[in-house]
Amino acid sequence: MTHFPKVTKAVIPAAGLGTRFLPATKAVAKEILPIIDVPAIQFIVEEALTAGIKDILIITGKGKQEIEDHFDANFSLEKNLKSKGKDKLLELATKTSDLNIHYTRQQYPKGLGDAVLHAQTFVGEDPFLLLLGDDITRGENLSQSLINLYAEYGKTTIAGVRVNEDKAKRYGMLDIETTNQDHIFNIKGLIEKPQGEAPSNLAAAGRYILKPEIFPILESLKPGSTGEIELTDALIDYNQNHEILAYEYPGEWYEVGEAYGMLIASIIFALDHPEVKDEFIPYIKKLAESL
Repeated sequence: MTHFPKVTKAVIPAAGLGTRFLPATKAVAKEILPIIDVPAIQFIVEEALTAGIKDILIITGKGKQEIEDHFDANFSLEKNLKSKGKDKLLELATKTSDLNIHYTRQQYPKGLGDAVLHAQTFVGEDPFLLLLGDDITRGENLSQSLINLYAEYGKTTIAGVRVNEDKAKRYGMLDIETTNQDHIFNIKGLIEKPQGEAPSNLAAAGRYILKPEIFPILESLKPGSTGEIELTDALIDYNQNHEILAYEYPGEWYEVGEAYGMLIASIIFALDHPEVKDEFIPYIKKLAESL
């Protein structure tokens, strides 16, 4: 039986300008905008940690200092909470303060492919988990599922979710063929935001297992029509000589990089929130009846 290197490192690009949340993101990093009381990026980090990731690299940009501050200790806050005996709040405040998180900065907004390229030194010769910060999952730990697949097959893997045909032009769409296992497909090609008919209704869902062979391809790429270096273009090139798997995620997927997705995620998570749900559920029911 072949044993493949364990996936112990994760990369989280968080350098986007967040223009879809202006004016809020004029002074606040979009990744810090909360879903109820938890910043979006904390959901991403916790997913990776729960999946057994040991080291995380967050790729930031100008105006993203709040991300580093959030995952750092806040001595004065902790001292205040401790002195007042607010143990529950103290636990929440310190929960994210002792994690093995590293940072590097993408100096210019040159695309996701360029952001991933900034992880080359951190990754070295290891396979790694890539988690996009605009995508939140609920249910099965998607990162764990991808790591398990890599342990079995040792192949680059892309998570996918089914989307309506009229929304395909918003996503990277996967051209797939079936295998003998449910939810697992071979990828024949990728199309970034197709303007014509998409090859399938399976869209890339912001989680990848990538191998270090992707870096030379990213280095050789020229910016596309948007002026950015696209990860999809690198994966298309990689797929010419290497097999790529797609895993259809059976859980829930929310895009929190735009207002509608953030609103939906906030409602769904509020229905589970121990301090909100008892008042929120009756309100939602009453609101639904009035529409």
